[in-house]
Amino acid sequence: MPQAKPTFTLWQLSNQTPTQMMSYVIRTVEGQVIVIDGGNAGDGPYLADFLTGLGGEVTAWFITHPHSDHTHALLAILRAPSELAIGPIYASTPDPAWIAAHATPLEQRDYADFYEGLSAAGLSTTELALGQELTFDGVRMEVLGVRNPELTANPINDQSLILRVLDACKSVLFTGDLGEEGGAKALAGPYADRLRAVYVQMAHHGQNGVSEAFYRQVGATRCLWPTPDWLWHNDSGDGPGSGPWATLEVREWMARLPIERHYLGFEGLQQVD
Repeated sequence: MPQAKPTFTLWQLSNQTPTQMMSYVIRTVEGQVIVIDGGNAGDGPYLADFLTGLGGEVTAWFITHPHSDHTHALLAILRAPSELAIGPIYASTPDPAWIAAHATPLEQRDYADFYEGLSAAGLSTTELALGQELTFDGVRMEVLGVRNPELTANPINDQSLILRVLDACKSVLFTGDLGEEGGAKALAGPYADRLRAVYVQMAHHGQNGVSEAFYRQVGATRCLWPTPDWLWHNDSGDGPGSGPWATLEVREWMARLPIERHYLGFEGLQQVD
């Protein structure tokens, strides 16, 4: 029987608090570790233990956008005693003047907390450019979307990175919390034909993110949902469907596509094969 080709391992980590979050860890065949976002402060201890179990060294950390449910697990790790070694932190965040002009007071606080926390730890972010490619042990990271300062209706979410991670065996598209306008820009942009992937991370935790047309362009057969159970069921406390979120509508979109498997964040740690 032929041997399966070696490929990177991807984990979707589950929320450790009731709040939505996003946390993915990649390990290359040679053992390099890459983190995408990380979650809330309450997710930090679990993430730190998980990374310690993989050897305690993070080769690269990618931040899709500066919301606390994506950045503050990293801050919690930096503020606690830890043996973790953290390599470059990649991002494409707006400058402070843009944040002051367009973000809510809470978002401004999240942004300031993130950069103050990095500075206190002697760290900073490395800016990514549209079309840039980075390679880790044969795993290619393609930067297909960066900050969009002209998009201000959904200001922080539409600054989310679009990252395609791939090797000869597997491809994954990460969208962060990208919204409909950001997704439309990507569809009309120079890298629209490179959005295709086998796995897609559902934008904005699976609700009020990119359009159905965006998911059709990706053409994935497997969906990654960084989604707590209440959001999956659109349940604000009075039962499924009682909330204001668009998750059920997005689930209907995906039912019209040839999706073979859904990886649900609230079901616990998911190893994505």
